[in-house]
Amino acid sequence: MHKVVVFVRDGLLAMEFGSVHRLFGQARSEDGVPLYDVVTCTSTPGPVRTDADVDIYVTRGVEELESADTVIVPASDLDYGPSRHDVGGLLDAVPAHARIASICTGSFVLAAAGLLDGKRATTHWNSADQFRAQYPRVLLEPNVLYTHEGNILTAAGEASGIDLCLYMIRCDHGSSVANRVARGTVVPPHRSGGQAQYIDSPVPRTTATSTADAQAWAVANLSEPLSLEMLASKQSMSVRTFTRRFTAEVGMSPAKWIVQQRLHRARELLENTDYTIDRVAAEAGFGTATSMRQQLMADIGVSPSAYRSTFRVVH
Repeated sequence: MHKVVVFVRDGLLAMEFGSVHRLFGQARSEDGVPLYDVVTCTSTPGPVRTDADVDIYVTRGVEELESADTVIVPASDLDYGPSRHDVGGLLDAVPAHARIASICTGSFVLAAAGLLDGKRATTHWNSADQFRAQYPRVLLEPNVLYTHEGNILTAAGEASGIDLCLYMIRCDHGSSVANRVARGTVVPPHRSGGQAQYIDSPVPRTTATSTADAQAWAVANLSEPLSLEMLASKQSMSVRTFTRRFTAEVGMSPAKWIVQQRLHRARELLENTDYTIDRVAAEAGFGTATSMRQQLMADIGVSPSAYRSTFRVVH
């Protein structure tokens, strides 16, 4: 069983801690077998203060890091102080094969340990300036939800920590498992890491200005050619107005969003059907298997056939 170790510190952000346990703890195989063993450790076992009005009592120490397959470092309300530097060296105990992830300002710990030097990373948008000043060797991307560089992952904030956990579950076990976990926690099954983390007006003031109808229509018609003109017409908007409002609502351009929806559809079909690769490409709107292969390789680094052989759901 894949062992997930949550490394917590005094001042722990309780929401991030709970989300990690809830999401990985819900992941099950088709037969209902748990897929992850989730444990919590800290530098000195005992009570750990949280940002809420309760403490948690942690019985496990840092020796748990030595057998981890995944280590997750949630944020602490002390991440702006010197204490974060005191724990960075503890991550040296993590096995070379394991992945290490941070949520929100937990990225400061990874940076202090030197794990982010020369790598893409993100942190909470409100901490970006301080992070950049302290760790100039990190390729900070302050406007994305999460990043994945080799075996190092970073998430921007509490909610994007949920996205990152679902992303890791999807990488490990495919969309079907990740989607079941998402449904169980009533959260969206997938938000791309490149999506903007901070949008001034994420919810339109009135339904008249929303592009939701166009989005729903596009998802229902992914197998067809989709143009900006067609999407804009569904909202009775000009292409320029539609593009501006869509980007403001979703955090990315319509073209990029469509590609992501097609990739999501392709992955579901590869996992859950016996369709040929050519048919999957057609159903997802890529037109040709070559086009789908190029997009899938760019997105997750594997071919459609390799993805199917890894994540095919046998009913």
